[in-house]
Amino acid sequence: MANSKYEYVKSFESNDKLMPSTWIVVRIDGRGFKKFSEDHGFDKPNDEQALYLMNACAVSMLQEFPDIVFAYGVSDEYSFIFRKETQFYQRRSSKILSVTVSFFTSVYVMKWKEFFPQNKLKYPPTFDGRVVCYPSTTIVQDYLAWRQVDCHINNLNNTCYWMLVKSGKSKREAQDFLEGTQAQEKNELLFQQFNLNYNTLPAIFRKGSCVFRDKVEDIVKYTECGDPVKRSRLKVITYHCDIIEKTFWDKHKHILR
Repeated sequence: MANSKYEYVKSFESNDKLMPSTWIVVRIDGRGFKKFSEDHGFDKPNDEQALYLMNACAVSMLQEFPDIVFAYGVSDEYSFIFRKETQFYQRRSSKILSVTVSFFTSVYVMKWKEFFPQNKLKYPPTFDGRVVCYPSTTIVQDYLAWRQVDCHINNLNNTCYWMLVKSGKSKREAQDFLEGTQAQEKNELLFQQFNLNYNTLPAIFRKGSCVFRDKVEDIVKYTECGDPVKRSRLKVITYHCDIIEKTFWDKHKHILR
């Protein structure tokens, strides 16, 4: 009802427009996913199919929203980087956050059967989220480095914890055994007691997942002689690599231009 006498209620809405010319980072986290993973029989310490499902949701995000230039995920968490100049929903925090979380959650539910065809979804997953603005590219890179360091620390600890539990220790005994131990001690534990070299574990566990657009060569057709004709195009891809060192960013300068 435009220009009605009731329109005054709009004056109670808060102005939540985000700072201009800053990188917008939306980080979502699974709510109660410890119970969710147990109820749905996820492998411990890592379930590859569950991680692939999260990655598929992130790929769908970048395909749907061109203003997202990069995403980084680990476990039940994903961070989405919106370009500095974005005017997505006029940079309103509540709109950006609600659309990101709701779309990701919807895709998660829709793709569940694709990754867990024999495992019924017992109840809907829930994600929460937050929005933070960062003024410089360097700080965005440091933010992503922080998340990848956190991925390594948590995965190393969880790997040790579940190896101890599977070897016969109780969960409390495993926690007490690992309390106060450093990374080197955890690596030695895995190698000496379980003959496991942590560095040989899949990179998706140790480094998390990076989703972004990159140039790839695709076959668009074949000639009459049967030779492939290739064209370069931007495609959303998923890598499991180091983003702490500058090597990655030097090679992919187009991401955070």
